[in-house]
Amino acid sequence: MTKKKTKRIFKIVLILASIASLFFVPWLLVKAWILPLPDTIQEQADEAIGYEFEGVIVYIDQAGKAPQYIASGWHDREGKVPAYPQALFKLASISKLYDAVAVTKLVHDGRLSLDKTLAEYLPELVGKIENADEITLRMLVQHRSGIPNFTDTPNFWANPTATYKESLALILDKPANFEPGEDYEYCNTNYLLINKIMDNELGYDNFQFIKKEILKPLQLDHTFGSLQEVNIDNVMSGYHVDHPLDLKTDDHGMLATAEDVGTFVRALNDGSLFEEGEQEIYASIYKYEHAGWVPGYQSFANYHEDLDAVVVTFYSTTDPKLYLWNLSEIINNRIVKILKK
Repeated sequence: MTKKKTKRIFKIVLILASIASLFFVPWLLVKAWILPLPDTIQEQADEAIGYEFEGVIVYIDQAGKAPQYIASGWHDREGKVPAYPQALFKLASISKLYDAVAVTKLVHDGRLSLDKTLAEYLPELVGKIENADEITLRMLVQHRSGIPNFTDTPNFWANPTATYKESLALILDKPANFEPGEDYEYCNTNYLLINKIMDNELGYDNFQFIKKEILKPLQLDHTFGSLQEVNIDNVMSGYHVDHPLDLKTDDHGMLATAEDVGTFVRALNDGSLFEEGEQEIYASIYKYEHAGWVPGYQSFANYHEDLDAVVVTFYSTTDPKLYLWNLSEIINNRIVKILKK
């Protein structure tokens, strides 16, 4: 076989491989990515409903401009209640930003130390969590502990745990995923333990501390610690693909309006949330934006420095393979592009 013919065959193989790979990419993702940008964010939100999302909320706080409040789809599909921007939404892991700020304030006040170990804070876990005597509070905050993630337990979301003890039991006596400080792995167990450490130090539920030190100073009157504190009708319904029920009544921690989240993220990024000396601590341990996922709820809180804009997006539909997560990230990027136009 000649060299020229070999090259031609190789090119054909590459083309066929490229075509075949497209069959593994959901065409809806491709469509969402390549469609021309609409003129407005409201049109983009409406476009998202044309895919598989039941409801979308967008809040934008851009310096020098009036805030934008956008909603599309359903607040409650069964009740035929249209989506509205002031609805409460489950924040899922966005709550880690609030936890990290609370840790920062307690460290600044000398009540916690980033260098003390898990063994010192929770001695009952020695021998039950590997490397407890080496894992520091700093490592927990930064997801560098190596502790297994309890929400990675097979079928966890089919029957999620309801208490600290139940959640912790899922990873006790399990081998570490890596040596403390040697790698990074996002892990909800880290923040389960951080919340326990804060509760022990404070002598009460740490959300009360968050309320006093974060929510009240920023006048965040529409941020709550659990479903028990709210009128359930104000909570946006959540849906999971192929699951027949509204997931609104499942309690998964903090809830807030998009505007409250945006106000918090603005204060986090501009430093107005912190007392003198606190921002340096925070900057050394955690990030300034976050996303969250629990069944039925996807949430994103981002700050775009080049636009001096906070963008909060809520999507009330999830799926087992996280295909809708990828779709929501495409939509988020398109919203930013519209802002840049």
